[in-house]
Amino acid sequence: MLARVFVNGRYGLRTRASSSAARLSVPGQPERNSATEASLKRTPLYDFHRAQGGKMVEFAGWSMPVQYRDSHIASHLHTRQHCSIFDVSHMLQTKVYGKDRVKFIESLIVGDVAELKDNQGTLSLFTNTKGGIMDDLIVTKTDQGYLYVVSNAGCADKDSALMQAKLQEFKAAGHDVDLEYLEESLIALQGPSMARVLQDGVCDDLSKLTFMTSVLTPVFGIQGCRVTRCGYTGEDGVEISVPRDSVVALTERLLGSSEVKLAGLGARDSLRLEAGLCLYGNDIDEATTPVEASLVWTIGESSYSYSSELISKRRRQVRDFPGADIIVPQIKAKTQRKRVGLISNGPPVRQHTPILSPDGKVIGEVTSGCPSPCLKQNVAMGYVETNFSKVGTPIQVEVRKKMIPAVVSKMPFVPTNYYTGR
Repeated sequence: MLARVFVNGRYGLRTRASSSAARLSVPGQPERNSATEASLKRTPLYDFHRAQGGKMVEFAGWSMPVQYRDSHIASHLHTRQHCSIFDVSHMLQTKVYGKDRVKFIESLIVGDVAELKDNQGTLSLFTNTKGGIMDDLIVTKTDQGYLYVVSNAGCADKDSALMQAKLQEFKAAGHDVDLEYLEESLIALQGPSMARVLQDGVCDDLSKLTFMTSVLTPVFGIQGCRVTRCGYTGEDGVEISVPRDSVVALTERLLGSSEVKLAGLGARDSLRLEAGLCLYGNDIDEATTPVEASLVWTIGESSYSYSSELISKRRRQVRDFPGADIIVPQIKAKTQRKRVGLISNGPPVRQHTPILSPDGKVIGEVTSGCPSPCLKQNVAMGYVETNFSKVGTPIQVEVRKKMIPAVVSKMPFVPTNYYTGR
């Protein structure tokens, strides 16, 4: 297993500083980033993507496929009806070791890791002292003596620096904790036929691997894989951490099924938006608290965790995470703005589109939006003044200087299909 471990306070996995999250390039539009193709980082699947007709774009300092020969809409619908492979090897994978590993990670995030069962994971948030969201991440409490953490590519340098600083603080206080940054590849197999495709390749019964649980297992004979039932599409799916020298072979093996196709960033973005999931840097950032982002309240079918709340009762009471004294009082109080879903017809609603009240007052701004391939309507999310956040509230969006009627909608826009074993 390839990995880079902290040695004398140094790490080598990320070399370029990045102060902002990645933003998805729109097909057909020129790249905003001036980085040349040669300067971009490449996943171990880069040559494979090119050979398969992948259109490569810059994303978070990486060269990644935005789509393949199929259209973005065709890939989106194929994922909803069958299953697709997404290369997410650009994301940061970390192991946290030591008897104080839970205390360490809980000093940085809002989640309740201590209460997780073995091999169970939860979506959580790195927060700052002002209550802002520094990144979203998934933490899995493994039965192998470590926590497995996956966080965003666009925040890799920031997350690494945050954890490194806390590591040195913990070590100076005599705590037992260590970090290991993995160089494994990561692919996501997403869609309703995932289990049928993958079951023949693993020894474990996938009917017992429920949403947000994880297992170490060979996959089609490839050793050293971790399979986690999660994803970013709203569909049933898994993310497979696989040794980088075996990821092409595994991808080819999965593509041997007629159910499976490759999909790129374009489909991934529209799928996550239909599922009501946030993109860091667009929908959440360091100036936004979890309460404003509607990421505190009870989580139901669209849950990214089996816990009923992103911030548990224990953590609210102890208030030992960054920004707790700002975030916890907001849970019962009314914030000035709130993240909501929006549905409209007509021209597409994109990021930075102004949101207005029926009488024309600006009340917010769209953070993500696209035409929904499943609904045949425009879906978007954004922040509005709290008085306009109730589902069903009529509002307007300004598109090309024209006022378009819209309505506040519940999220997810498309029902999610996470596998809970029920």
